[in-house]
Amino acid sequence: MLHKFLSSAYICCNDGQTGERSMGYAILFLVGFGLAVAGGVTIIAYMNFLPAGITWLEYFLFIRTRLECYLFPIGFICMMIAIRKLPPKLK
Repeated sequence: MLHKFLSSAYICCNDGQTGERSMGYAILFLVGFGLAVAGGVTIIAYMNFLPAGITWLEYFLFIRTRLECYLFPIGFICMMIAIRKLPPKLK
């Protein structure tokens, strides 16, 4: 089963794009998904500060300063780039 998937990923697509390039976009999608999940979980975890008495404005100002919260939009952008660049045969 895995061999069939890997061999189908290296087929030359209709638009002339090689399978190696589309495999790179698949890996970009997976990396983007991982970053988005890590960032999203962090943003949700920081929501635990809300019952402690901080306001929504203070919450958004706080997560703006946290580097790990930027993983969510970076991962989302990586996924969108990968989806747009994948050839139609692999979508």
